[in-house]
Amino acid sequence: MKSNRVLRAPGGISLRLDVRAVTVVVLLLLAAFAASVVLIETGDFPISASDVVRTLAGKGDAGQEFIVEELRLPRVLVGLLVGASLGLGGALFQAVTRNPLGSPDVLGLGQGATAGALVMIVLFSGSAAQVTVGALVGGLVTGTAIYLLAWKRGVHGYRLVLVGIGVSAIVTAVNGYLLTVSDIVDAARALVWMTGSLNGRGWEQVWPLLGLCAVLVPLVLVNARGLRMMEMGDDVAGALGVRVERTRGLLMVAAVLLTATATAAAGPVGFVALTAPQLARRLTRSPGPNLLASLCMGAALLVTADWASQRAFGADQLPVGVVTGVLGGVYLLWLLVTERRAGRI
Repeated sequence: MKSNRVLRAPGGISLRLDVRAVTVVVLLLLAAFAASVVLIETGDFPISASDVVRTLAGKGDAGQEFIVEELRLPRVLVGLLVGASLGLGGALFQAVTRNPLGSPDVLGLGQGATAGALVMIVLFSGSAAQVTVGALVGGLVTGTAIYLLAWKRGVHGYRLVLVGIGVSAIVTAVNGYLLTVSDIVDAARALVWMTGSLNGRGWEQVWPLLGLCAVLVPLVLVNARGLRMMEMGDDVAGALGVRVERTRGLLMVAAVLLTATATAAAGPVGFVALTAPQLARRLTRSPGPNLLASLCMGAALLVTADWASQRAFGADQLPVGVVTGVLGGVYLLWLLVTERRAGRI
């Protein structure tokens, strides 16, 4: 069976369809749905998978509807949206920088969002909503600073990564200072937020994430062709009609918004943005940024990690950021070793 097929429409319009990539996306969607159902049925009040599906279809009893729709479904939806946002944002950063290490975790966007949240917690003792706004503003300010500092007649991938690493180190030091000057209550609250967790997430976190994704995901996918052309080099992309700096700036803004909003909703969940695009690319074996596959991989990864954080360690429930941090750290070491052996770093 051919891996690529061409679909032709009236008017001379044709579309290349990568069968393997489409199959991977469908399987990842099914995996994300299955993991979501398993996560919803998990808890002190167990509900079977069939009852979960029946309740989601509007055919459950009053008790099941309350547990599923009010207590567990919002957490799962936040996990899916945060994972999808991080996966797509990571794919955009890696494509723009043309570097597998060019993810928000390495570039310091997570640390910038953390700094904004810490300012609201430590200096203003802000509410949960104010902490969310602070994290969003911190991520946006950090992303803007990295882009402006890396600008020199355009933005080069390696320069963006190096500037991001430097900004990350500075912001990490600022975060450490804020923790040292805070009182014990605010410091404990800040440390809980900094681990990255889906505990206590409700519909008030779902709607902003859903609205942002509804706007940014189609915008990113529309510009996917230009992004793929840019991977061949700015000169080649420009010769093919791509407005390079405009496209790069637009996609960078979208990536920063996706990452900052995800961090504001769930805290700095580490390494999902780094690993999801890489795993998606290895599954599809397709050139290009693999944006849709990365989005689906991020959602499936985070929901699965959330289930593991609740059930894989006995009675102890861990924040999901701890699980993704451990697994992502191992993957980062493996990626560094393979890139070094290949002579790319």
